[in-house]
Amino acid sequence: MDCVDTSRDSLSDTQIRDAGFVAFYLPMHTATRLAAPLIARVRRVNPSARLAAYGLYAPLNRSWLSEQGVEHVLGPEEEDRLASLVNSQAPTATSQVPPPNSQARRLHVITPDRSALPPLARYAALQMPDGTRRVVGSTDATRGCKHVCRHCPIVPVYGGTFRAVPLDVVMNDIRAQVQAGAQHISFGDPDFFNGPTHARRLVETVAREFPDLTYDVTIKIEHLLQHADMLGLLRDTGCLMITSAVESIDDAVLMKLRKGHTRADFVAAVDACRREGVTLAPTFLPFTPWTTIEGYQGLLELIDDLGLVESVAPIQLAIRLLVTAESKLLELPEIQDLVGAFDAQSLMFPWQHPDPRVDELQRAVMQMVGGGARVSRGDVFDRIWTLTTGVEHGRPRQAGAGPPYLTEGWYCCAEPAPEQLDLM
Repeated sequence: MDCVDTSRDSLSDTQIRDAGFVAFYLPMHTATRLAAPLIARVRRVNPSARLAAYGLYAPLNRSWLSEQGVEHVLGPEEEDRLASLVNSQAPTATSQVPPPNSQARRLHVITPDRSALPPLARYAALQMPDGTRRVVGSTDATRGCKHVCRHCPIVPVYGGTFRAVPLDVVMNDIRAQVQAGAQHISFGDPDFFNGPTHARRLVETVAREFPDLTYDVTIKIEHLLQHADMLGLLRDTGCLMITSAVESIDDAVLMKLRKGHTRADFVAAVDACRREGVTLAPTFLPFTPWTTIEGYQGLLELIDDLGLVESVAPIQLAIRLLVTAESKLLELPEIQDLVGAFDAQSLMFPWQHPDPRVDELQRAVMQMVGGGARVSRGDVFDRIWTLTTGVEHGRPRQAGAGPPYLTEGWYCCAEPAPEQLDLM
């Protein structure tokens, strides 16, 4: 059995010809789009191979995948069914999974076997303030999410449910990755504090066994405030960075997205993390149908006023709202009126902003962010500021080294850029 990460290695025609069963892992929108030519290639090189797709974005794109010749469409909790299909000797009926607005089925989770993947050093690293880099591993302490943010692709599949991965499974995964060279673990949970008791037990266990191991997590703004008493624990157990999907600083937009926090909550969370000495790395969804030029300028001003310029990856200032198949955004009448017909090539509902200047600004910012040159975050921010306001950014830079950050930027719910981006 071969496992190929096509983001790092090539899949050869020999491997395709030798396979009786080919499964495509689709955890993200971009991965799903990139799978399209690969699926076509597999069908061309080995027409008799049975095809499957699994992961979060597979059930969201079930109809499209079937049109591509994918026989079995499995959700993110379907590893056991996938194993059964791989081990079966004869073709079986097309697998059925819960439709994308129902709760995902519960799975007995086992420790991942990552031995066939490329070495960790070939993936994203953690850039430290002193210029050194740490080798990064990744794991999940929970699956799903108990929140129902409208723009989130997890919601149509999990329906507001989450489940904790058993502590021993997570620890065994971390042990294997530390042995493989990991110096830092990035927890991929949509919200690490969905289960705060589980989170506490996990970080305490990790710190006891691996006192030199650092980590980062993703936590909603409302949970940062609700569980502010745990921020010191995160710091003391090696947490270097907390990612939080702020999305907008406009309370009306936050209500439409069902984010569960306000602009004031965001400011309070920044203060809480700063008091406890933990870096907050906010992410944004700055270009939506409700964005105004003045509102975008206000976002830049608030990031500057809060001293977050070095904490915000430039890509976070360029992201445009993605409306996928089965998106809960389609519940909103203004979105229904705005989007065009589903585009099978981009796997999204296209939309144009009512104010053409906003779309022009987004394209200009994206081009600036994705220019390919290695430019500091502060310099990119200054350029975006000048582009947006028409005046140079004249405020003094933050003193000292910037915060740690992953060399590949974190983002989702966004229309993909047409070219490979440098997301520092």
